[in-house]
Amino acid sequence: MRRDETRALRRGGTDPAQARRSEKATRLLAATQTFQVVALLWLDKTKAERADSTRRKIFNWLRNDIFPVIGNMPITEVRPRDVLAALRVIERRGAIETAHNAKRAVGQVFRFGVASDLFQRDVTRDLRDALASVPAGRYAAITGPGPLRALLRAIYDYDGHPSPRAALKISPMLFQRPGMIRAMEWQELDLQCREWRIPGKKMKMQNDHIVPLPSQAVEILRHLRPLTGKGKYVFPGMRSHDRCMSENTINAALRSMGFSAEVMTGHGFRATARTILDEVLGERVDLIEHQLAPRQRSEWTGVQPDCTPTRSPGDDAAMGGLPRQSENNAL
Repeated sequence: MRRDETRALRRGGTDPAQARRSEKATRLLAATQTFQVVALLWLDKTKAERADSTRRKIFNWLRNDIFPVIGNMPITEVRPRDVLAALRVIERRGAIETAHNAKRAVGQVFRFGVASDLFQRDVTRDLRDALASVPAGRYAAITGPGPLRALLRAIYDYDGHPSPRAALKISPMLFQRPGMIRAMEWQELDLQCREWRIPGKKMKMQNDHIVPLPSQAVEILRHLRPLTGKGKYVFPGMRSHDRCMSENTINAALRSMGFSAEVMTGHGFRATARTILDEVLGERVDLIEHQLAPRQRSEWTGVQPDCTPTRSPGDDAAMGGLPRQSENNAL
C-alpha cells in the first residue's frame, strides 16, 4: 500500500493495517474461487434440476475441454478471450455443436456466480457470434434475435388460411413438435386455466405433458374456436375436418413468406426457442428442456393442481413483443 494511500486511510478514520489485512483476505478468497471450484459447486447445487445422464455430459464437457484451459483461473479473472480459447480447441476438432453446448454450460456457471454475488457478469455474453455456426441438420432454424424478429413480423402479416395462420402464430410460443401442434385437440385445452394437456399416449415417454399457454396463445385459440371448434382437431386438414393439418402445411406457408427450407422449417421453432431463451433471455435450461418435452417422469407428476399456476419460459413476458390479436384482425 502506497504512503499517500495510507495517509488517506488515516484521514478517513481507517486503520491502514486492517485495510491491508482485508485486501489480502479478499485476494486469497478470489484466488480460491477458481472457475473449476465454482463450476463444480454449480453442478452440485443444480443436480436435482437435470437427469443424471445430462449432468454427466455437462461434466465431461467441462472436465475434458474447459477445465484444462480456465479451470485453475480465479473466476473473477476469466475474460471472454480465455473462454474462447477453450472453445476454439473443441471447434478445431470439428465438434461445432459440442463447442456451442460447452459455451452454454460455461455461461450457466457464470450466471450462477453472478446470482451468488461472486462477480458481476457473464463473460460468455460477449461470445454470442464468436463460434462457427452448427452445420445445418435435418431441420433448419432461425436462432438470432434480428432474424427472429423478421420471422415473427412475417407470420403476423401472413394472410393465408386462418388455421395454418393460427398454427404459425402459436408455434414460437409453445415450441412443441410440429406433429403435436398439428394434432392438438380441443378436448386437450383448458383455456380458462391456460393449459394444454397432451396425453401420455401421444408422448415418446408415455407421460402426460402440460404446456402452459401464454395469454397471446389463448387469445389466438379463442378466435379460432368458432371456425374449427365443432370438430376434433384445433388445426384440421384443408380437405377434411376429420383429419389434422398435413405436415407440409406449415412449411409451405413459410416458403410462401420467403423463408426457404435452408433457413426455417416448422420443426425449427424448437431450436429457435432453445437458443433464444437460453443465450439471449438467460432462462434456466432445465425449464427450457422440460417444456421442449420431458425425458423422464417429473417429481411433480400426479400432484399438479387443476390449474397449474406456473407459466412456461415462453410466457407472457417473453412474448411481450408479439402483436396483440386486436392489432392484426385476430385470424
